[in-house]
Amino acid sequence: MSGALALFAVLVSTALFFFVVTRGALVVRGLSPGSLTEKSHVYPVYSNMGLIKAVDFQPIISAILLFQYCRLVSKIVAGIRQMDLKGKKLLITSCAFGNVIPRVVKAAMQSGVERVLIADIIPNELTHAKGKLGEYAGKVDYIEDNATAMKQGDGVVAVNVIFFLLHELPHHLKGQALNEAGRTLESGGKLFLAEFHRPSLGVLRALSWTYFKVFEPFGLALWDTHDPVNYLEASGEWKCERTTYFFGNFQIITATKQ
Repeated sequence: MSGALALFAVLVSTALFFFVVTRGALVVRGLSPGSLTEKSHVYPVYSNMGLIKAVDFQPIISAILLFQYCRLVSKIVAGIRQMDLKGKKLLITSCAFGNVIPRVVKAAMQSGVERVLIADIIPNELTHAKGKLGEYAGKVDYIEDNATAMKQGDGVVAVNVIFFLLHELPHHLKGQALNEAGRTLESGGKLFLAEFHRPSLGVLRALSWTYFKVFEPFGLALWDTHDPVNYLEASGEWKCERTTYFFGNFQIITATKQ
């Protein structure tokens, strides 16, 4: 009984911690509309260096994604390795926790990429990412940039990787981020997009719905009204392939710009 209570206390404390550094922070910010900026939707867990270092621990990140993290990253890495990127550039739009950035950069280098660009709206995220890529010093550019209004020119990259960003963006910014991803890609370039997806299993769907309602208020729209594949294909400029994982709870979209 004491062990069960201790486990319950740990789970409740963990949930409370993540609520405070995610949606709870957004609620507090919303009470002061005069101070809203282009970074107001960013959770403290992604901007405060202390929190970044405390949370970015591979077992924690894998658990959050129900231990599907490795499979999702491997799908993207395999796609990059099949491309000939000699003389080309790869863009990672928005930093992500875990080892996705080192694995993507390594795959890009193996495919002959000329340069890797890592863009994020938060300087601390770029600093943290740089600490993971010491062996690639001089081959990676770290750019403070907004995924929904990027400074990059048209068609400057052959690959763009967006790993679990859309579900954190307010709905009106989701399309803007996808538009910018398309604008910066060259013709024939590929967008690798990892995100949550509507689970096919009823129990998991109910649990996911509850999770989004509590922690990620912008995520549920990806199930229907803001489905990335529907948005991209509606433009007539993309050919999309969707692969789902863990009873449909996660997805990797490989979109080729026509």
